Amino acid sequence: MRQVQGRVWRSGRPVDAFKFTDISDCLADEDTLVWADIYDPDHEALRELATELGLNMWAVEDAVAPKERTKTSVYQTHTFFTVYAVDTREPDTTPDTSLLIKHRISAFVLPRGLITVRLPSFNGESTEFDISEVSRRFDDLGGQRYGVGSLVHALLDVVVDGHFEAVEALDDAIEGLEDELFADGGPRRGLQRRTFQLRKDLVDLRRVVLPMREVVSTIQHRRLDSSTEPALDPLYADLYDHVLRASEWTESLRDMVTTVFETNLSLQDARLNTVMKKLSGWAAIIAVPTAITGFYGQNVLYPGINTAVGFVASSILIVVLVILLYVMFKRRDWL
Repeated sequence: MRQVQGRVWRSGRPVDAFKFTDISDCLADEDTLVWADIYDPDHEALRELATELGLNMWAVEDAVAPKERTKTSVYQTHTFFTVYAVDTREPDTTPDTSLLIKHRISAFVLPRGLITVRLPSFNGESTEFDISEVSRRFDDLGGQRYGVGSLVHALLDVVVDGHFEAVEALDDAIEGLEDELFADGGPRRGLQRRTFQLRKDLVDLRRVVLPMREVVSTIQHRRLDSSTEPALDPLYADLYDHVLRASEWTESLRDMVTTVFETNLSLQDARLNTVMKKLSGWAAIIAVPTAITGFYGQNVLYPGINTAVGFVASSILIVVLVILLYVMFKRRDWL
């Protein structure tokens, strides 16, 4: 195993010593609760552990397979699920940079133990999921009294809270695009690309958030069928409500980012029409002196040729027509 950490509780009290080799002995003790967290596991070592504990081999393969989807599977002796925790980075000036950092977590829920398997981020990020936050929430809950269900709740609670923060970050980013659309100076360059990147981030987040309803619901029903500690039922109900709220929030964000994308295209068309109207108006105004001076430049005789009166008359005609066209276009908001 690459990195292994864990905790053990006996008779509801924490035990300082944790040895990975003693997991099977701890699980056999009815008064013991064990949690083992494995980061970047060795495949063969994990298979040996699964054989020792009687874990489903297909679930073990899913735990280490790349880019596995969010899901849950119920077996006779344990429950397996895969979820994605999400962190957010600070908005970057580069429009192609994603705001989301995903961390995959797989877990085997046993009657008296929890084994979590975490993999490095597949996009090369150096950041890791803060597994210590799960331990802190478990202690705050007093989870030693409630068994493995409180451990699972602490893990899922941290994951769902991260989903909320990610949704909120995307919401703020989309609102920033909306403000930029109607700014006095117009949107900055690259707005279309930033909008497209936010749409990609939202699609990735929806793939993570929406299946969480099935995961939490399955685990909750598994607990009810097993007649485990009923004191956790309100906590799981509240957790499921949070999952629903995050899912609904992503639905509204999808509409928002689509609206921003379409509004930007409409505003671009409107700006193009405005520019074309102004160019057409000024072209018509410039055409007046061009036509008159071009007429007087012909090599033919005409009234006023080679006289001051002819020059003054042509100049007055140019000024009058230019002013007339300018006032007319101005009233029609062409200039």
